[in-house]
Amino acid sequence: MERYDSDAEKDEQQLPLLHRRQDDKVHRAPACCSSRYGLALLSSYGFFVVYSLRVNLSVAMVDMLNNTHQSSSNHSGSMCTPHNTPVQPKHNQSAGVYNWDSATQGWILGSFFYGYILTQIPGGYLAGRCGAKWLMGFGVLGTALFTLLTPLAADLGASYLIVVRVLEGVGEGVTFPAMYTMWASWAPPLERSRLLTISYIGAQLGTVVALPLSGEICFYMGWPYVFYLFGAVGLVWFVLWAFLVFDSPNSHPRISEQERLYITNSLKNELSTSAGHIPWRAIVTSMPLMAIVVAHFSYNWTFYTLLTLLPTYMNDILGFSIQQNGFLSALPYLGCALMAVLSGQVADYLRETRLYSTVFVRKSFSLIGMIGPAVFLVAAGYTGCDYSLAVTFLTLSSALGGVSASGFNINHLDIAPSYAGILLGITNTFATIPGMVGPVIARALTHNNTIEEWQVVFYIAAAINVFGALFYAVFGRGTVQPWAVHSTYSHGD
Repeated sequence: MERYDSDAEKDEQQLPLLHRRQDDKVHRAPACCSSRYGLALLSSYGFFVVYSLRVNLSVAMVDMLNNTHQSSSNHSGSMCTPHNTPVQPKHNQSAGVYNWDSATQGWILGSFFYGYILTQIPGGYLAGRCGAKWLMGFGVLGTALFTLLTPLAADLGASYLIVVRVLEGVGEGVTFPAMYTMWASWAPPLERSRLLTISYIGAQLGTVVALPLSGEICFYMGWPYVFYLFGAVGLVWFVLWAFLVFDSPNSHPRISEQERLYITNSLKNELSTSAGHIPWRAIVTSMPLMAIVVAHFSYNWTFYTLLTLLPTYMNDILGFSIQQNGFLSALPYLGCALMAVLSGQVADYLRETRLYSTVFVRKSFSLIGMIGPAVFLVAAGYTGCDYSLAVTFLTLSSALGGVSASGFNINHLDIAPSYAGILLGITNTFATIPGMVGPVIARALTHNNTIEEWQVVFYIAAAINVFGALFYAVFGRGTVQPWAVHSTYSHGD
């Protein structure tokens, strides 16, 4: 018994079934100690670094500001009874503090995304032309180096810090497109959900660790050490990446022959050997790609709104201090990481059993991973000062979002594996816009920091999420598109 989406049923019965039969003929290489799962773990470490370097400034900013007026007003505006705040120990106070107004703070915090959006599409293109390994490696390395320069830039002035953050964004902008390009050569079709969710769980773990740890580092050591320590972690990753990772199974000197044949044979009918021809017109007019764009944009509206403003909500509404809400703000992303890995296992199992088509799995997981978070996000706005219930609903909202990691989030590899990096660059370009405008709109709507104002913010995010899920459910596809394999046949491969 097979369940298919009515519009994609014919496609699902042709090319993917051929791939499945070929996969069955190839003896599968064990996962334990394999090169492909080693790549998944090391790339996960890389995305841990990427997100750690992205979110640490939002926590360190609290310590970087001249807080002579904050100690008396830290909780004075909270809607709920404030919680007791531990006494901060004395530490080295040589680090500077700055009198940046709210507008300057906004530019500093948002400047990362202005660099990030610039290199999404170029990153996908360059990964295919120049090799994904070094593009990914130098992207993270550059971000780590600029992170180490952050304290110096802050001392020189806000404009210097803004430039450094923009350059960090430029470096990080190539990482996701580069990694998608690499997975197009490394991930067997029936292991994509597992491998990619392991890989990208690092982003969630980076948020989970960086939010509370940055608060602790600021609390006990001083804010400059946030950038020194996380920057050093990035340098260690680059050394491991440079020596242990290779662009493809065929270029890996230590991969077993069994695993190399398993990967290359499972992908031989999906990858184009034409690196020079990119069907730009077909790509930009593809409705399956547009479905991913809309879903990615919609999901990121909620994700970036919470990533940027959840500590503010914890402080202004629920009355938790910066140190306390660093841990509480991390809980939703821990739940998201766990659900992402679990959903990857379930998604690949459903596809392996052949009871469900790829398109059915992708759409189902996207609906759960987008509508579920919308429901609990709205519910969180009606918990009042029930701290436990509010944190529970916010955690459930973000955790269910992790299910979408096996939905639209890796659908690029299903519809066009040869151009997955370019497609990810396109979708991530649009998906970066919510990080630039979503929090600004949210702060404009919460001028008085009332629960009613935050309810409006949650309703807007939920509505956008639901719209994106429904749009993807209608127009999403799960098979390689004709334009993605045309160059293969036209070149006689």
